[in-house]
Amino acid sequence: MITISELASEKIKEMLEQEASPDLFLRVGVKEGGCSGFSYGMGFDDELNEGDQTIQTQGLKVVVDEDSIKYLNGLVIDFKESAMGGGFTIENPNASATCGCGSSFRTATDAGKPAAAGEC
Repeated sequence: MITISELASEKIKEMLEQEASPDLFLRVGVKEGGCSGFSYGMGFDDELNEGDQTIQTQGLKVVVDEDSIKYLNGLVIDFKESAMGGGFTIENPNASATCGCGSSFRTATDAGKPAAAGEC
């Protein structure tokens, strides 16, 4: 299950409205890379793939590919305002380590593997 805060949901809906395409949904996933082993991906898509799982939350359609779902169960997406603007934050209970920028992570089962080369 993925949770999206009310504020993050509002921001995502605003962004979807700007795209002016009624078929778009939020796709969330992970890929190997980043300074901690895996990096998050989040963006709009309009094409479902075989094995995708669809979640309805906060009035949003969220799609996760079958390879990513095991890393994202319990994920919380929020939006934080700051003096320098704002941005999305991700809290992942499956991550045993994260990089300083928060855009990549490592799980306990991957802790013994060397981190992939990459920047935050």
